[in-house]
Amino acid sequence: MAEDRFKEYFTEKIWEMIPAIYRHEDGLADKPDVLRSMVEVMAEQAANVRRSHDRLWEDQCIELCDQWAVPYIADLVGTRLASALNARARKVDVAKTIYYRRRKGTLAVLEELISDITSWEGQVVEGFRRLARARHGLDPLPNYEAGRFTGTLPGGIADLGSAHAAEITQGPFDEYYHTPDLRKPKGRDGRYGIQRLLFYLYRIRAFEVTQVSPCELPGSGGMGYTFDPSGRDIPLYMPRNRPHNAQHRGNAADWGQWRSSYEWELPAPMRCRLLGHAEYQIEDQAIIELAEDEVLSQAQADELSKLADIRYTTEQRLQDALGELPSSAAFLDVNNYAALLNLALIDQCGKQNLYPNAVNVEDNSTTVSKDQVTSGNLSTMVTTVTDKRIQIDPKNGRLLFIGGIPSTPLVTYHYGYSAEIGAGTYFRNEIDKLTIDINVSGGGELDATELGNNDSITQIDDSLTYRPISDKLAVESMAVVAANQQRPYLFLETNWVLNTGEFEDATLLLDGLWIGSESSNQVILRGDYEEVTLRHMTLDPGGLKGGHGSDVLPAVQLVIEGNIELLVIESSIMGPIRIEGNGYVEKIVIKDSIIHSIDSSVPALTLPDAELHLERISVIGDISAQNLWATDSLIFGTGDIFDTQSGCFRFSAAKKNSRLPRQYRNVWIEKMPALFTSTRYGNPGYLQLTENTPDSIARGAENGSEMGAYNTLINPIKYEGLRSKVEEYMPFGLLPVYIFES
Repeated sequence: MAEDRFKEYFTEKIWEMIPAIYRHEDGLADKPDVLRSMVEVMAEQAANVRRSHDRLWEDQCIELCDQWAVPYIADLVGTRLASALNARARKVDVAKTIYYRRRKGTLAVLEELISDITSWEGQVVEGFRRLARARHGLDPLPNYEAGRFTGTLPGGIADLGSAHAAEITQGPFDEYYHTPDLRKPKGRDGRYGIQRLLFYLYRIRAFEVTQVSPCELPGSGGMGYTFDPSGRDIPLYMPRNRPHNAQHRGNAADWGQWRSSYEWELPAPMRCRLLGHAEYQIEDQAIIELAEDEVLSQAQADELSKLADIRYTTEQRLQDALGELPSSAAFLDVNNYAALLNLALIDQCGKQNLYPNAVNVEDNSTTVSKDQVTSGNLSTMVTTVTDKRIQIDPKNGRLLFIGGIPSTPLVTYHYGYSAEIGAGTYFRNEIDKLTIDINVSGGGELDATELGNNDSITQIDDSLTYRPISDKLAVESMAVVAANQQRPYLFLETNWVLNTGEFEDATLLLDGLWIGSESSNQVILRGDYEEVTLRHMTLDPGGLKGGHGSDVLPAVQLVIEGNIELLVIESSIMGPIRIEGNGYVEKIVIKDSIIHSIDSSVPALTLPDAELHLERISVIGDISAQNLWATDSLIFGTGDIFDTQSGCFRFSAAKKNSRLPRQYRNVWIEKMPALFTSTRYGNPGYLQLTENTPDSIARGAENGSEMGAYNTLINPIKYEGLRSKVEEYMPFGLLPVYIFES
């Protein structure tokens, strides 16, 4: 509701129009304020009329108008509207219709459509530009179009010995050239041809998490860590960082300055070789700075100018060139060499753009400088590097310090995920509405006092690791939340017990916390609760620590041993939930969440006698409850509902042979390809539906989107809207090919 105070204004306005005698008598009547209440009702309607009048001016502008007015404005410019479910795309489409038409058929518009219609990122490549051909003497030598890593000229033969270039083949930055492929586009087939227009789509978002306590790897002697505080191997992500995008650091959106993106400007897993990609060129300005800072003498600066404007593709080549100069000892001195490296690093290379913008490491509150950073494979945590301070493995999300044990290391990095579900560093509107009583920061122990007294709200202000976590044995009105855009990690060394003790009808709120363990510890609710709310929570579902190892993290289960009238779980990722002993839950509402049991012998939901409501839920594992109301949910397991006479199972899917209440437009999961890109928590594509998912599930929800936790992303609807707009604005006679990079 608008905070314009129109209701109060009109209430007083009408109240003053009533004779004073009636106002006086209204306050003295047996039932006082009846007249006043009638006036407030009339004032509310008057306020609505006033707001409607005010909105008439704004409804003439596409940026400010209500959704009902969008089709009328669209009719004025004659555009074909996107789906009504994709409200943002509708407004952007109408606002920029003339802009699109003036630039129809250009790569700039086609790439802009990806962002405007879907809010994804993408790269468009003309297929004919990736076709191989025989070069001849009349061909110019456009070095600016040569491959960044192979130096391959357009249409020429690539350097197949380059491992760097081999990693990016078949992608938007492919430096190899191909023979025509006339097959129907499918997967990697049929991409290259004169009529092909390739759309590479990046659907995964990159979320930044700052000042995190990395998890020390056992046996590393305090030198090896994982970026992920739970000890998992995760791929580090590159943030969305286009220069013509409003999210770019320090620049406003200006598509008039469009250019094709570099690899490090798109949200995608960071390649190890890209982070280590460093090229050097000593500019005259850098030499002047070194001389002015008295790092070099004037004679040494004159000597160094002989190497000016020469591009060195590796640090070793620059080092060799410096070693041939008469004053090589001065140039290769540790301090002088470090200053020279940092100044000579060119802008158009991976290390310059990714460190420290995408990933950053601090040792004793000081950022490790670029010249002390290298990349490499740390799957075995063994390195041959001796002249750097840290080595980063972005593929596995690992970090190795070299030369000495670090003091209080902290890391900042980006992780990839599809949606704002679970504990994360996205903005949460609900937090700004709370009045915080206790602020906690700095990591370490989280004791009962810091968890707050009754009727207080505790906020954790950072993303550090907290251990151990004290029990709370007298909960009456307790709330523990993470600060906005923070993701604290609570490590359980024992079961975490939350007990109301002598209090009845207690309330509990947990918001934005990531709770993990290495010893199968649980979150246990005891006592008598009126309402328990878990919002944007992650109770770690467990799973493999790394794709190449066998170590498994146990799931953190939510165990209910007390009485709860209402349990609400929203936008959360949970391990198994079960009721034990004399525990009882009257009603459970789960929305936009994931419930995952990594052990097939352990049900995901064991809730006897409970009334269960599921809305847009992805469940991996079996479920059991007394009653079930489910909509737009995907249950990759068997349902066992005791009372099938009440409840409903609509627009949802479950394994065949489930016992469910009345079904409406449901889907039985039988023999079919794997539904999910990954079932390992920590992978960017966690529980994301694959491209081979049947339409009955991928488009089977009530709104025409996918079933499950990612329903509100409306990805299928966005995709259809993009295809429709591409057909409207692409060059005539070309065939679009859509390739999901993530």
